[in-house]
Amino acid sequence: MNLGKFEKYTLTFGPTPIEALPRLSAHLGGDVALYAKREDCNSGLAFGGNKVRKMEYIIPDAIKSGADTLVTIGGVQSNHTRQVAAIAAKIGMKCRLVQESWVPFNDAVYDRVGNILMSRVMGAEIELVDEGFDIGIRESWEAALEDVKAKGGKPYPIPAGASVHKYGGLGFVGFAEEVRAQEAELGFKFDYIVVCTVTGSTHAGMVVGFAADGRADKVVGIDASATPEQTRAQVLAIAEKTADLVELEGGISDADITLINDYAYPAYGVPSDETNDAIRLAGRMEGMMTDPVYEGKSMQGMIDLVKKGYFPKGSKVLYAHLGGVPAINAYSYLYRNG
Repeated sequence: MNLGKFEKYTLTFGPTPIEALPRLSAHLGGDVALYAKREDCNSGLAFGGNKVRKMEYIIPDAIKSGADTLVTIGGVQSNHTRQVAAIAAKIGMKCRLVQESWVPFNDAVYDRVGNILMSRVMGAEIELVDEGFDIGIRESWEAALEDVKAKGGKPYPIPAGASVHKYGGLGFVGFAEEVRAQEAELGFKFDYIVVCTVTGSTHAGMVVGFAADGRADKVVGIDASATPEQTRAQVLAIAEKTADLVELEGGISDADITLINDYAYPAYGVPSDETNDAIRLAGRMEGMMTDPVYEGKSMQGMIDLVKKGYFPKGSKVLYAHLGGVPAINAYSYLYRNG
């Protein structure tokens, strides 16, 4: 496997820390040792998050293209669009964000706080579009690209989550290599890696990265899209293309993809009571905040899988904390009493 042949533009502080979660582990019975890798602490760019790691392999291509404007899309409270806005500011490009109505959640301040507030502060041009959720390529995004061109700009297209970009999976191949180096220091290997899955390239990159030592199927994706068939197909397609790019011996097959569909209800971006219970439990046991859209649902999934005995006794489980906590501000009424 050869990740080193790809140019990288450093946007992160370096390897993200791995911390033990002893109180949460003990609360869940103590048979499984839980750890978290803190991608939410990976950068000084507007609270960081998993998309910053992805963008390190995409920005060199954007610069080479001669673009002056990064153009991307997400929901109103998209973590991805906030991170792209921060990166555009950092490298001196303009930013055009299409923010669609992906989440059926009616909070009075939903479009005024959290991620979208920061994107506005950082100077991104924002277009609110009243269209529902879909992880595929969106007409509104394609129209924004054409609009930038029509106004004399040079757009660089970044799809939702940076996922179906040709280099979208590379950053999390690097995540796996980083974990291996940290495991050597820790003196043990993780038996499972738990990750939230929506647009797919975070999960797909991990699958490719951990396939190098036989752990592809031990990357346990917790679907938060509520469109699991489409999401699974996209994870597999991105993983296959990424495996080709990095010359992974043996490639990737469908059997390498583990995606659990039980926790995305009631809808993308809408937390269930169980999601909220998981957010509170992680917060009260470890002081670790998670959000209602992504990490709350993967935390809910991990907690439930531990309770159900999915992980054999003695397993060491690494929870990939992908960031996204700023979105919790848009759900303020839910948490007004904690």
